[in-house]
Amino acid sequence: MNQSLAVWTVIVLSLITANLPFVLQRRFLVLPWTQAGESRRPAWLQWLVSLVFFGLLLGLAYLAYLTIGRAYFMASDLASVALFVGKLVLTVGLVALLLALPGRRNQEQSGQKSFLARMLELLVFYGLVGALGFAFEINMGNLFTQTWEFYAITLSLFLVLGYPGFVYRYLLRRPKPKRQPA
Repeated sequence: MNQSLAVWTVIVLSLITANLPFVLQRRFLVLPWTQAGESRRPAWLQWLVSLVFFGLLLGLAYLAYLTIGRAYFMASDLASVALFVGKLVLTVGLVALLLALPGRRNQEQSGQKSFLARMLELLVFYGLVGALGFAFEINMGNLFTQTWEFYAITLSLFLVLGYPGFVYRYLLRRPKPKRQPA
């Protein structure tokens, strides 16, 4: 894979995923506590469902890391490009389906996501895009070891990329709907 294509793919995905928790009201995570608008469930069941959800999410991230990182990609061969893009689309599609499940599960309930839930979603998206970036790095050659500074800087950049969504959700004044006289 071309290095500049990989870098731009990660940057564009980072921009999109960093803004999703703020722009959309739909829930992306199954959290172990009851959020506003959700029906009450036993605590042990909520923890179990949340652990299974995060286990599946971690498994899909690891699967993406393995399938994309070890994919054979030669830019001159059309078959290898198609196979690589197919693996990439399949992996991203599976992750998107899993992340759509919590919103689908709570479709009938309406409620505001808390700021903490949005931040947790942002951290999960950071991890998923980071796994994809590491997979691209392995696909192009060697995986370089990273220290805490790398993660601090990339998380800061990810938060900066999410700033437009934050402004849209919390800082923009939206006109309130006018009430009809009764």
